Amino acid sequence: MRVFVTGASGWIGSAVVPELIGAGHQVVGLARSDASADALAAAGAEVRRGTIDDLDVLRDGAAASDGVIHLAFKHDIAFTGDFKGATDADRAAIETFGDALEGSDKPFVIAGGLLGLAPGRVATERDEPVVDSSPTSGRSANAQLTRGLAARGVRSSVVRLSPTVHGEGDNGFLPSLIGIARDKGVAGYLGDGSSRWSAVPRLDAAVLFRLALEKAPAGSALHGAADEGVRMRDIAEVIGRHLDLPVAQVSDEDAAGHFSWMADFVGLDSPASNELTRELLGWQPTRPGLIADLDKGHYFAAPTA
Repeated sequence: MRVFVTGASGWIGSAVVPELIGAGHQVVGLARSDASADALAAAGAEVRRGTIDDLDVLRDGAAASDGVIHLAFKHDIAFTGDFKGATDADRAAIETFGDALEGSDKPFVIAGGLLGLAPGRVATERDEPVVDSSPTSGRSANAQLTRGLAARGVRSSVVRLSPTVHGEGDNGFLPSLIGIARDKGVAGYLGDGSSRWSAVPRLDAAVLFRLALEKAPAGSALHGAADEGVRMRDIAEVIGRHLDLPVAQVSDEDAAGHFSWMADFVGLDSPASNELTRELLGWQPTRPGLIADLDKGHYFAAPTA
């Protein structure tokens, strides 16, 4: 297939692009900078310049392709507090892709999230997200919009990613937790630390996106989870050990002061199963789990100036 990929030079996209090319697909990657364009060209992809705010570029890219994988998300503003702004931009892009692909039966795969899907129990692919006032709700609504495109003749699917897609070079939630620990002088966990996050290695996630493009049924929800649930206290203990910091409980009252913008997320108990995804697509994660990856040490290299 000729596949249009947004976020193609990002954390997940830079693994998805070679995975697609290695499987024989042709990739057209959206690039918002010279550095991104150079990285995509070096990986063997065709470059289309623009951002996810350039809706005409998105529309034309989708129309000229056999399928779309939408990975771009404004993590820069989401991870500094403007989650709504990031999800609003994401929704506009999804609506544009939906209009361009309507009636084509072409695959359209987006990245969604598992955090907060079924708090307090193991989430399955059959679970539907609740759209409410929670900080993750906007992205859940966007995922529902995407799956609903199946009724308009689009082979749409959502890869619900674990809150941590881990590996060397990660700049998401885990490095933020490590940075907070460095800043506060303590590796903290909220409450009793029993809240669990699912996790998935970046390279295993890339394989899942390829499989979704190739054969996911229209309207599918897929789970990018390898570790079903890793306790936040266990994560804090690894951080404390590698940074030689004490590990301590943070009360609900002190959560905002300690965790800043992450306070709304660290207490969410969000384990998730991948059983139906494996049965549907034959996906099998093979890389080391989160704790083993943390213990390799690359997350704890001294930050550069």
